[in-house]
Amino acid sequence: MDLLPFDEYVRSLPRRRMAAGVLFHDSSGRVLLVEPSYKQHWDIPGGVVDAGEAPWTTARREVREEIGLDRRLGQLLVIDNISDDGRMPEGLAFVWDGGLITDADVAALTLTDPEITSVGLHTMQQTIGKVTPSLAARIDAALHASQTGELTLCEDGKSING
Repeated sequence: MDLLPFDEYVRSLPRRRMAAGVLFHDSSGRVLLVEPSYKQHWDIPGGVVDAGEAPWTTARREVREEIGLDRRLGQLLVIDNISDDGRMPEGLAFVWDGGLITDADVAALTLTDPEITSVGLHTMQQTIGKVTPSLAARIDAALHASQTGELTLCEDGKSING
């Protein structure tokens, strides 16, 4: 067996895109969604992990940029392996617990990022109509993980924990 020179081997390694988000919810289980100006579906606060940036740094930075909150992240709730869908390459999505948020907290948010046009708390039924199916499943898994305290592993939003 011929081995590749190290530099060639490193260049041949697969690359995965990564995204990091934060789940904020209220005491009745409604989740905080942001409405992006650049795409059709709503999202949780978060975004793409930049080169050289740790996912947890991305999550905190994106929350600060998108909705003006600068809070410590809670526990990691979900790691989701996202399949290549023909449009976007395979990737990993991480979701951290942002903790409880109230209607008053949401009303006090200052949206300064032009990428975000609105923000609000939504039931899971409302969320299903606003986000992609895989994100709806990921949010549902994250809500469950926030209640059980157990990290949930997902494939395309669907829990593989059993």
